[in-house]
Amino acid sequence: MGESFHDLAVWQRAMELTVELYKLTATFPETERYGLVNQLRRASVSIPSNIAEGYGRATTGEYLQFLGHARGSACEVETQLLIAKTLGFSRPESLVKAEELSSEVGRMLRVMMQTLKARQSARPPSP
Repeated sequence: MGESFHDLAVWQRAMELTVELYKLTATFPETERYGLVNQLRRASVSIPSNIAEGYGRATTGEYLQFLGHARGSACEVETQLLIAKTLGFSRPESLVKAEELSSEVGRMLRVMMQTLKARQSARPPSP
């Protein structure tokens, strides 16, 4: 692992997703300020936040738990983007980048979790 969670590619992409979603939701109808806009922003902020918090935890098990929370938030974002698209809250082409980033972050988290679980399983038990 790197020196900091800032070095993690998944954290960097999650930050990019969050910024993209803030820009995208700024174009949503004003009536959605406390609805889908708020939900998307909170879920997106949760992704890099949970990656960072898990990185700072003492055990691999705790880290995996926080990565799981981040992955759940990524799924939440994907769902909410589909709702926004269905309701026509933005031009479909405007949603593409956010949808692609969300999917990418979700895949990266899945692979990272699988890798950490494999390492955890490969370690001999402590005496």
